[in-house]
Amino acid sequence: MPTPVKMPQLGETVFEGTVARWLKQPGDPVQRQEPLLDITTDKIDTEVPAPAAGFLLKILAAEGATVQVGSVIAYIGDKEEEITEETEGPGKAVESSEETDRSAPSFPLPASRRAGEAASDAKPEGRAFVSPVVVRLSAEHNIDLDEVQGSGRQGRVTKKDLLAYIEAAKKQPPAAQPAAVLGVDEVLQPLSNMRQAIAEHMSRSVRTSPHVVTIFEADMTAVVRHRAAHKEEFAQKGVNLSFTPYFVAAVAAALGENPTVNSSWTDAGLMLRQRIHVGIAVAVPDGLVVPVIRDADEMNLQGLARTVNDLAVRARRGELSPDEMRGGTFTVTNHGTGGSLLGTPIINQPQAAILGVGKISKRAVVNSGGGSDGAPAEPLLPSADDTISIRPMSYLSFAFDHRILDGFGADSFLADVVKRLEHWGA
Repeated sequence: MPTPVKMPQLGETVFEGTVARWLKQPGDPVQRQEPLLDITTDKIDTEVPAPAAGFLLKILAAEGATVQVGSVIAYIGDKEEEITEETEGPGKAVESSEETDRSAPSFPLPASRRAGEAASDAKPEGRAFVSPVVVRLSAEHNIDLDEVQGSGRQGRVTKKDLLAYIEAAKKQPPAAQPAAVLGVDEVLQPLSNMRQAIAEHMSRSVRTSPHVVTIFEADMTAVVRHRAAHKEEFAQKGVNLSFTPYFVAAVAAALGENPTVNSSWTDAGLMLRQRIHVGIAVAVPDGLVVPVIRDADEMNLQGLARTVNDLAVRARRGELSPDEMRGGTFTVTNHGTGGSLLGTPIINQPQAAILGVGKISKRAVVNSGGGSDGAPAEPLLPSADDTISIRPMSYLSFAFDHRILDGFGADSFLADVVKRLEHWGA
């Protein structure tokens, strides 16, 4: 009997995948666990191994097709086997039963959904409550549940309703785009799935959050000295001690003291995250990915350095899973590794803020001395006791959502980060 090849579940929040490239064609021999095709989900490209040995009999999902997790996309079997008409097609995904959906605990919708409803002491029913799976699906696909026709009790939106709505939306013709008119010396380069995902995410972030940026300067002398003194010690343990773990450690500690920065905006109120998961931006050949260091505040410097190295290496190799890039509560982007002195990063939704780290470079710094008579001098006025020293300095740019944070709160957080860096080891 032919063995079906199904779209795999690549993460808890991944519900569909796009066939990027078939590595085998119908009639080709296939070994078990041999790479069969490449699929892409948002920012991740992954090879899918063959579930059985034999011959690739039939491909049901062409390159570029997007299908749900659990859908049959191909068949493997003996060379003479045939695929019958009863065979499951690519559009039939494996779904949990409606009974499972109904038995799940329900969550109330935001207050904005219930505005205008009559107050009642009885437990809300119908559209006022939805199951966790519906909440997750609607958030994943950015769907307003008010737009979905519910078939459940009292108009409740079920998982089946939401999946049908998503499928119908996919079949809608895209808005007409003006054709690109190329000159004789111009070439049109198609957009990769990753570039399209980045473009959508960044555009949505700018539309969603009113961005404000505050910039501080940090004296990195203490950090540079500490790294120089311990770099060889870490290397003997197989750990490359870069500067990024220091910034992650300072940020994680500061988030613990400034919980509002570790939150997300909702219409019902701020969602304060109880755990600190710091994402680190990593440049890859096709764009940018943000793997997440979970519970970063519970790690020491060596643990952070090891984790940063591991995530960065596997990100560049394309070996990260989607789950390793979800759930971040704050993001650090060290654009200084490319030589940039100053940047204004875009918030990684739905987080409250992001920290940009500029290049660490030597600069002349004025150190204020006391007055000639021993009395305290006005720090902004020139003094004969002022000195100039050469220090490793870095600009830190903090972009924040002005709905969540005001200038004072943002500056307090960034000042906390700077203080921890400048007094490292003290």
